[in-house]
Amino acid sequence: MLYNLGSINLDHFYRVPHLVRPGETLSGRDYRIGLGGKGANQSIAMARAGGRVCHWGCLGRQDGWARELLQASGVDTASVQLVDGPSGHAIIQVDDEGENAILLFPGANHGFDADNLAALFEATRAEDWLLVQNECSGLAEALELAHARGLRIAFNPAPMTLDITALPLHYCQLLFVNRGEAEALTGMPAGSEASELLDALSRQLPESETVLTLGGEGAWYQCADKRVFQAPLPVTPRDTTAAGDTFIGYYLAARQAGDSAESCLKRAATAAALGVQRLGATESIPERADVDAELARHT
Repeated sequence: MLYNLGSINLDHFYRVPHLVRPGETLSGRDYRIGLGGKGANQSIAMARAGGRVCHWGCLGRQDGWARELLQASGVDTASVQLVDGPSGHAIIQVDDEGENAILLFPGANHGFDADNLAALFEATRAEDWLLVQNECSGLAEALELAHARGLRIAFNPAPMTLDITALPLHYCQLLFVNRGEAEALTGMPAGSEASELLDALSRQLPESETVLTLGGEGAWYQCADKRVFQAPLPVTPRDTTAAGDTFIGYYLAARQAGDSAESCLKRAATAAALGVQRLGATESIPERADVDAELARHT
């Protein structure tokens, strides 16, 4: 089983001609609200890909519908807690080129402490997976508990903040990073080549596997001396929201099924390519049948 200590957000989407500039007031052309948060997105992607995932999260009591949407996608929501106070939420601008800008309020996602984390870990067994991002509180405690209980840890340090470097990252078996996150973790300059980033990550975390995602430049897998490249797929994006989360969820589901690194990368990249051609966060995450059909078209 994979346990995802992950954020659940209410996403407020605004379609705009361009991302708002400092001091500018801009009218949006469309508005809608949906379920999001890196944690929820990754759990839904993994479940839609056929993986087994149990979500650990917190929501405001008034937003139980979000828990129902997670469950409807196949996510185990028995440990999603309804609490007093507001849910986490995000204000998302999406421009005509498909790029986005996001303002995040953590809300209930910061409701985790040592006591409730310890209770959650009681259900886990050695060799289970823990997936974490950087949108919930209690990360240091969660990593220590997971390591002590023999869980394998997958970490996506997004959004990237300075305190991530103080975490015991050497506990992580699998690290998912984009270019900016890799540069921040390693201290490499902006615009570094993928090979330079992979070299730096290997020196810093020699025992960890790394998946480096580069958007339109493809993705890399690295483990010790092994490197695997996944070329970018030719698509025209409409909305890149949740693309990285879709990639991670599909990758982990394939990994859970015992697929090779090459197969995991291909399936994850195909799912993300389908997702960026759709609008929204969880709404854009494709079903497994759609990904299977797309893969079959190119074999």
